[in-house]
Amino acid sequence: MAPTQLTKTAQQARQHLMVPAQDMKTLGQRALPALSHGEGIHVFTENGHRLIDGPAGMWCTQVGYGCSEIAEAIADQATTLSYNSPWYTTNTQAAALAEQIATMTPGDLNRIFFTTGGSTAVDTALRFVEYFNNALGRPSKKGIVVRRDGYHGSTALTFSCSGRSQTAPHFDPPAQRIHYLSSPNIRLSGGQTEAQFLETLVEEFETLIEANGPETIGAFLAEPILASGGVIIPPKGYHARFKEICEKHEILYISDEVVTAFGRCGEWFASEKVFGVVPDIITFAKGVTSGYVPLGGVAISDKLLARVSGENAGGAYFGNGYTYSGHPVSCAAGLANIKVFEKLDLLNHVRKISGYFNQALQGLRDLPGVVDVRVSGLVGCVECMTVDQRIIAKAEDRAMATEIDTLCFEMGLIVRPLANLCVISPPLTITEDQIDEICDILRTAIIRVTAEHLAA
Repeated sequence: MAPTQLTKTAQQARQHLMVPAQDMKTLGQRALPALSHGEGIHVFTENGHRLIDGPAGMWCTQVGYGCSEIAEAIADQATTLSYNSPWYTTNTQAAALAEQIATMTPGDLNRIFFTTGGSTAVDTALRFVEYFNNALGRPSKKGIVVRRDGYHGSTALTFSCSGRSQTAPHFDPPAQRIHYLSSPNIRLSGGQTEAQFLETLVEEFETLIEANGPETIGAFLAEPILASGGVIIPPKGYHARFKEICEKHEILYISDEVVTAFGRCGEWFASEKVFGVVPDIITFAKGVTSGYVPLGGVAISDKLLARVSGENAGGAYFGNGYTYSGHPVSCAAGLANIKVFEKLDLLNHVRKISGYFNQALQGLRDLPGVVDVRVSGLVGCVECMTVDQRIIAKAEDRAMATEIDTLCFEMGLIVRPLANLCVISPPLTITEDQIDEICDILRTAIIRVTAEHLAA
């Protein structure tokens, strides 16, 4: 049989394209599957293979593909005003979107700074912590507390704050200021109850602050759900307890909502209404435009800003920004995206269907090889291992999960491949029938693959 002829896209990609998480061993030898178009919750490869987009791109295609309202808003703005320099002008779309988002954020987080995506949003938040404490005459208060299994971005600083062990090899992050706490994953608790585990985590945080001195800790950076770490949901009350400790020691609480904001958990922002905490700073990206164009941002508390602005500014500038901060086309997409949300009543839809989504994924819990199922809103994870009681994944567990992902792809479902985890976070427009289809494919793939691995 003659070898399959590569498409032009595959040839171009193999010869010239370098992708995120590039397997260097196969550089120039393989290309990722090339998508040609998308419709609703589905995407299509160049050869016509129809796939449910299980991860919603990268947790971001909230309204699905082919949304004419967003596409038209992008085109209209591009032909009206394609760009402005954010250093000495602004634009109508950025101002309008900032006002709109300020009505959605909790507490007094009413000042919005736009960035280019999630990494630059978190980087900006951490830069603000530096500025804030320097302005207040506290130059030593720069330490950043994060969690194992957390993920916060790909800039040098945000990468250093990401506690996923698989991201560390072959890089040299500037980690002198970074302090790591344990992952809030109940599977790692050694059999504690949820309440006991919460107390253990709280004690660890307090001990870390005491050991280093509160005068050296500037911020606690936390995702409401540790998304890329495996959809890890902290114990109930975790965020509120940690915020109390932060307030006691004047540590800024930064909620990284790059994944959870804009409907993923049934709210515009999940921090307060889902997880019971009003942060000092919130970062967002992804769902703000449903992934149609890049955009991220930071929402900062008025109370914080009042301490370093106006008569308290001391003549200083917050010298942080990007060529594309508040880009008019991206902000137009964000405004159109919000209108689509409202037209489709998507927040209510997520609240209603998330219970069905949870029940459907939990129905996979008793399958061979499945050791845990974690769900919050429309974010779900099925954790697979070759040994039932194993806690820490090994190479054979990751290999088995990779085969499950591959088989799902062949059967028409994209599953986000994360180590030994099958992650599903579909477009928010998902229906019950489509959830059933996702779970049917997952069930078939898990049964087939585990039959081989567990038998061995």
